[in-house]
Amino acid sequence: MADHNIPRTPSAYHYPLLIKQLLTTLQIRNPEQEIVYGDRNRYCYRDFAERVARLANALESLGVREGDTVAVLDWDSHRYLECFFAIPMIGAVLHTVNIRLSPEQILYTMNHAADDVVLINQEFLDLIEPIAERIESVKHWVLISDEDTTVETTLNSAGEYESLLAAAPDTREFADFDEDTRATTFYTTGTTGNPKGVYYSHRQILLPTLVKGLALHSPA
Repeated sequence: MADHNIPRTPSAYHYPLLIKQLLTTLQIRNPEQEIVYGDRNRYCYRDFAERVARLANALESLGVREGDTVAVLDWDSHRYLECFFAIPMIGAVLHTVNIRLSPEQILYTMNHAADDVVLINQEFLDLIEPIAERIESVKHWVLISDEDTTVETTLNSAGEYESLLAAAPDTREFADFDEDTRATTFYTTGTTGNPKGVYYSHRQILLPTLVKGLALHSPA
């Protein structure tokens, strides 16, 4: 029978199952592997890691702290991937807003999640602007655009995504914390009443990812 009371070597690293471990693995194993967003953008994992650090630092400069919620309304872009890493890695919660919900249901989910900062693609401004004043907790709006034009909006914008990243440092030491910390939240379609919130911790996200990785690399 294993003795679980054996003391751990002081220098040993207690390896929490945090999303940041995935980023570390990508940088070590495939730093030159490319990430491609349609015909708009491509860069390698090394550049990706720098952008994740920039995003984390930019969000922190906007006052985002551990336990806060950052909502994202965007297409399936390289930016969304950056958010899936940077936001949970600073201990905040990523709220993936379901753009297929009705405006009233979106309003309900954003108030229920108590979003502190919202990153929004300009293509969803018409959806959000009419309800923005009724979203109670938002402190900052960050605009996202695939175009090189100035985005006009009635929202009180804290800046544009790429501009904020360009002004932020490209390095950061991401701290360890409890692997059961909430990482993401999303909402069901609300077919039986209001949408229901679903939450995932770092451990719940990382563990199946590691298991799948081991299965893919195991000998036949």
